[in-house]
Amino acid sequence: MKTTMRKHPLLKCLAATLLAGSLAGTAHAANSNEPGKGESITPIFPTIAEERFRGEIAMAGLKELGYDVKEPKETDYPALFLALSYGDADFTVHMWNQLHQGFYEKAGGDDTMVKAGDVMTGVLQGFMIDKKTADAYHIQSVSDFKKPEIAKLFDSNGDGKADLTGCNPGWGCELLVEHQLEAYGLKDTVTDNRGSYFALMADTIARYQQSKPIFYYTWVPQWIAGVLVEGKDVVWLPVPFTSLPDGKQSKDTFYEGKNLGAPVDTVKAVLNKDFAEKNPAAAKFLSEYTISTADESAQNLRMQKGEKSLADIKRHAAEWIKAHQSVYDGWLRDARAAAKP
Repeated sequence: MKTTMRKHPLLKCLAATLLAGSLAGTAHAANSNEPGKGESITPIFPTIAEERFRGEIAMAGLKELGYDVKEPKETDYPALFLALSYGDADFTVHMWNQLHQGFYEKAGGDDTMVKAGDVMTGVLQGFMIDKKTADAYHIQSVSDFKKPEIAKLFDSNGDGKADLTGCNPGWGCELLVEHQLEAYGLKDTVTDNRGSYFALMADTIARYQQSKPIFYYTWVPQWIAGVLVEGKDVVWLPVPFTSLPDGKQSKDTFYEGKNLGAPVDTVKAVLNKDFAEKNPAAAKFLSEYTISTADESAQNLRMQKGEKSLADIKRHAAEWIKAHQSVYDGWLRDARAAAKP
């Protein structure tokens, strides 16, 4: 004969409590693994396609932390910092700490933003010329371009002035170049050609391949360093003395004994201050994320050789993560720990 046992009300209450506790524990475990769950985050990057790779790695990590990562906004640097300051975007991994400091301060500086960490160290910028012409004419400094006979060697349009491939307006380096051409007395002998930098550099590389002298401003990391190789094809051209815009001073402008005229810089991650305070996991991850100049230059060269679609760049980022999995997992682990109460 079948008997039916009624559960005591106290037992029912205890069972419900245990079930609730179990569900809460499961939810806590999920939340601790994805502390960004339910939060959106908007990246902001420069319009330079070659710098998207660095951002894709950062976005991948934030997605693993549970954040709903929005499509990145793209703009020039002054607007980038204003967007971060006003909360129209939440983070970037593209601030050259010394080059862009003026943009950062004018947008609000430490009152509205947080520099989270050193994404890339040892980044360089400066003037370069082809090694063949440098050796043949004993060109050892940018100030040699004050000599009309030297400047004329680099004239590509027949006006007697050297043609310099310069930086795009809005990048920051264009301000430095213009300032230094004035400071070194080169305005009468050098033309600073500004526009679409990579299109101009394609022409510059073509001139080099035709055995013609070339003079250009550049930075490392990027793919050009893999096409025009320092020491083999081209050389850094030192400046006679350090002169920076707005009277700034720096003792860190030397690289391998040459004064490049610009500080050896560090790329920083920057977050909107309110967002960083409310999202310690994101702030911690971005504070630890690093990538080498060599890795970024190598990826940029792949883009130059044809692997330049967004799908390609995302694949490159996934490959980089796989190659650095243990370090990357450590950043995620620390970010999750930072989010715990």
